[in-house]
Amino acid sequence: MERNTQKNGLINLLALLAAGAAALIVASVANSLAGRVASVFLGLGVLTSFVSWFQMRLEERERIEKLELDELARSKASSTLFESKESEIFPAQRARAQFEKFFVPGFTILLLALEIAGAILIWRSLGTITYTGILADKMLVAAGLFGGLTLILFILGRFAVTISRLEDNRLLRPSSNFVLLGAYLSLLCIIAAVGPKMEFDRADLYIAKGFCVVLGLLALETLATLVFEIYRPRVKGKITRPLYDSRLVGLLAQPEGLVATAAQTLDYQFGFKVSETWFYTAFKKSLLWVVALQIIVLLLSTCVVFIEPGEQALLERSGKSVVGREVLGPGGHFKMPWPLDRVYRHRTEEIQTLNVGFTPSEEHGETVMLWTKAHSKEENFLVANRATVATTAGEDTDSRKAPPVSLVTVSIPVQFQITDIKDWFYNHESGSNLLQQIATREVVRFLASVDLDEMMTHTRLESSWALRERIQTAADGYKLGAKILHVGLEDLHPPVKVAADYEKRVGAIQQARARVLAAQADAIRTNAMAGAAAFATINSAEAERLRLEQNELSRAAAFTNQLPAYNAAPAVYLQRLYARSFTRATAGAQKYVLLTTNTANVISFDLQRNAGQEYINQLGSAITQPKK
Repeated sequence: MERNTQKNGLINLLALLAAGAAALIVASVANSLAGRVASVFLGLGVLTSFVSWFQMRLEERERIEKLELDELARSKASSTLFESKESEIFPAQRARAQFEKFFVPGFTILLLALEIAGAILIWRSLGTITYTGILADKMLVAAGLFGGLTLILFILGRFAVTISRLEDNRLLRPSSNFVLLGAYLSLLCIIAAVGPKMEFDRADLYIAKGFCVVLGLLALETLATLVFEIYRPRVKGKITRPLYDSRLVGLLAQPEGLVATAAQTLDYQFGFKVSETWFYTAFKKSLLWVVALQIIVLLLSTCVVFIEPGEQALLERSGKSVVGREVLGPGGHFKMPWPLDRVYRHRTEEIQTLNVGFTPSEEHGETVMLWTKAHSKEENFLVANRATVATTAGEDTDSRKAPPVSLVTVSIPVQFQITDIKDWFYNHESGSNLLQQIATREVVRFLASVDLDEMMTHTRLESSWALRERIQTAADGYKLGAKILHVGLEDLHPPVKVAADYEKRVGAIQQARARVLAAQADAIRTNAMAGAAAFATINSAEAERLRLEQNELSRAAAFTNQLPAYNAAPAVYLQRLYARSFTRATAGAQKYVLLTTNTANVISFDLQRNAGQEYINQLGSAITQPKK
C-alpha cells in the first residue's frame, strides 16, 4: 500500500509539472494574465509535491529497514548485531529525522520567500501593465485547453484526495490538494478566457488580481505556520503535520471540509482533541441553523434601501420597472428582498466630469504647464490652419505647398449632470461611455474646422461655447438624459515633440513684428523731428522778415518825422542829433565830470557808479592845484 502511495505522489508531481508547463505556454500564447498567475500556483505545487514524494520515499526506506531488522532479530545468529549503536542500526530513520528537522523548515522558508516575492511582483506588474485582453483569435483555443486541464486535474486530484483521506496519509495530502486546486484555477481561467464573449472585458485582469491576493494570503498562512510551530506543544510519538502542508490550499481544494479542517487545525495546534469537546459538538450540530439564520437576516436586510442625498435610484422587480415606483428619491425605502428587487443608484445632482484628449496623471493638478514637458497621457488632434506656401527661387511652386493643417494637444474636461435618470439608464447600456464617444467625435469635428492660431489666442472662449452646444445637441439626439454644463479648452499647445520648434517659430514671428514696430516708431520719430525742424526754420525766417520790415518801416517813418524838424531849426536839430548819437556811442564808456569855478553854468548828472576814495582824492588834488 505504501508503494501505491508513492506512485500516487509521483503521479501528482508529474501531473502538476505537465499542467504548469501547459498553462504557462497557453497563457503566453493567448496573453492570459490569469493563466500566468495560475502557473505560479502550479509551480509551487510542483515544489511541494516533490518534497512530499521524497519524504514518502524516506519513510518507506525507514519502514523497510525496520522490517529487515525485525526479521534479523528473530535469528540467533545475528544477535551480536544489536550490540552496535542505535545510529548505526537505523540509518534510514536517522536520515528521515534529519530531513524533517533541517530540510523541511528550510524548504518552508524558501516557499515563504517565493510566495512573498511572487505576490509582490505579480501585483506590481498587474498594476503597471497596459491591459490589452486575451487575443480574440486565441480565446476559444485557450478555453478548450484550460478545460482539458480542469478535467484531468480534477479527476486525478479527487482520486488522490480520497486516497489520502481513507489512508490518513499526511504526506500525500499536500500534493493532492494542489492538484485539486489546480483544477479549480483552470476552471477560473476558462471564465477569464471567455469573459469578453460575455461582455466582461476585464474578467481576465480581475481574476488574475484575485489569484494574486490568494497567493498573498498563502504567504501569510505559511508565515503564521512557521511562527506557531515554534510554540506548538511537542507530544512524543505523535505524528506531526508537514510544515509545507497548507491548510488554505486544502480549504480551497475541499471547501466542504471546512469544519473538519478547522477541527484538525485546533487539535494539532493545542495538542488535544478539541473536536471531542461538548462545545465543538454543539457548534457542529447547530452550525446549519446558524448559517440559515444568517442567510435569512441577510435577505431581510436587503428589504430596506437608503438613497443618499444627491442620488436617485431605479427600482426593478424581476428585471422590470415597478409601476408607480420607477424612480426612488433620497431617503429610506422598502422593497422585496434581493434578488427579486434590485436598485440601481445614480448621482443625478452631482456634477460629473469626463476627459477628452487626455488621461489625467498624478501631476496633472500642477499649476505650471510647460509645452516641452508631457504632463498627462495626451492625444493629438488635427486642427485647421491658414494655408501657407514656402517657396524658394528656382523651385517648383506646387511641390513646396504646405498642407493647411496642424497637430495640437488639448485637455478638454466635459462637465455634465444627469437630468433624466430613465433615459440615462434604459436608453443606452453605458451612458457615460456613449457621452465620452459623442464628446470625442464632436471635438474632432470642431477642431478640424477652426484655425489653430485664432483658437490659441482670442477665440478660445467662443470655441468652448460652440463645443458645448454641439455636444449638447448630439447628446439630445441620442436621448441621453444629460445636460452639458461646461466644456473647457485647457493646456492648448502643440505636441511635446514639436513644442520647442513651435516656440522658436513663435519667437521668430514676435521678433519680426518687434522689428517692424521699432522701424515704424523710428520712421514716425524721424518724420516728426524733420517736420518740427522745418516748421521752426520757416517760422524763424518769417520772424526775421517781419523784423527787417518793421525796422525799415520805423526808419522810414522816423525820417519822415525828422525832416520837418530839421527844416524848422537846423542848428537845434543837429545839436540834438549829436547829443543823442554821443549818448548812444558813449553808453558803455566811463565818464569823468570836471567841475569848474564857473557858477553861471548848471551841470546835471546822474552817478551810476561810485568812484573810489583814492580816485576822488587824486581828482580833487588835480582840480585844486594852481595853474602854472
